[in-house]
Amino acid sequence: MNYILFDGPYRNNLLPFTFTRPVADIRIGILTIRQKWESYLEYTTTTVTEDYLSDKYPMVEMEDNIMINASFLPNLSVLPFVKSLKHNQALFKGEDVIAFFAKEGEEVTDFSAFEAIEFKGAILSIEHTWDVFSKNGEAIAEDFALITKGRTSQPIPASVNTVNSEHIFIEEGAILNFASLNASSGPIYIGRDAEVMEGSIVRGPLALCNNSTLKLGAKIYGPTTIGPHSKVGGEVNNSVLFGCSNKGHDGFLGNSVLGEWCNLGADTNTSNLKNNYAEVRLWDYQTEGFAKTGLQFCGLMMGDHSKCGINTMFNTGTVVGVSANIFGSGFPRNFVPSFSWGGSKGFVTYKTSKAFEVAEVVMARRKELFTDKDKAILEHVFEETKQYRRE
Repeated sequence: MNYILFDGPYRNNLLPFTFTRPVADIRIGILTIRQKWESYLEYTTTTVTEDYLSDKYPMVEMEDNIMINASFLPNLSVLPFVKSLKHNQALFKGEDVIAFFAKEGEEVTDFSAFEAIEFKGAILSIEHTWDVFSKNGEAIAEDFALITKGRTSQPIPASVNTVNSEHIFIEEGAILNFASLNASSGPIYIGRDAEVMEGSIVRGPLALCNNSTLKLGAKIYGPTTIGPHSKVGGEVNNSVLFGCSNKGHDGFLGNSVLGEWCNLGADTNTSNLKNNYAEVRLWDYQTEGFAKTGLQFCGLMMGDHSKCGINTMFNTGTVVGVSANIFGSGFPRNFVPSFSWGGSKGFVTYKTSKAFEVAEVVMARRKELFTDKDKAILEHVFEETKQYRRE
């Protein structure tokens, strides 16, 4: 059987992160959604996504295909339902389709002719950007159980203080010295070749993914995910960094999500609570206005390749697009369009030629190539988001 992940109806709710990736490649918990499905299915997946992303994230179709809505996170309960689907069958959770069977070349837009199977079990889904941090604790717990089942952790060094050490898992090559790890509120996962420097204080759940670093004296409140090849210092609470992003110095990041290749300058602070304790509103790309989140705590949503300078201050519920460069005193506005350059005193367009120069240098530091496919995606995003910028 061939398995294909599709973006589903919530792709636009997940902007700016889905400007540069399919829904399947969002990280929540320890793994990306794609990595979760592939681990459970024991099968490589491909993707149905936007045309401009398809060169980097192609689809491979076979005679028989099970199409999976990437907004849903797999678990052991839903897995047999998905794997047993037959032609003209679709699996639903409420009004949303989880998965359906499709023959090669068959375009399915109407499920009225399908046998509808209702999944009554519990399953996580992401429908909004803030779901990535608000559901991250459950996702870490599920991934922790999946990854560590039947395995033995590397020994915890004698200099590390722990609480609930049976819920701490350390992969090979990880380095920990004179840190404090408290897993009483949720599991702590330390990935391969990751480092927890001296004086770091962690209250789980935490996913510190491979080759990432907690810097000296970092203070981490879970549920937090620090994706691969990232560096984090200062104070972080209930946030997700997809990977290859840095918050390397003091400052507070709370109830926030950062894409890939982001950098927060020293002493950058994000507000995650309004002074009047009112509900937080976030920029909505579909309505082109600020929409209710139902949350009292919500910080920063920052798309791929965006950066900010030292002492940047972000207001509660700020959305920053792709490849923005923010600096200067004062609070920038709550919505910073993609390819914007400036700060509280105003923005100009960040030209792609300059942005690409930076991306190439930044990615080379991680021994990654900034490819023609990457350029094409960012060029599309530049044009698609032009309407939001003051050219």
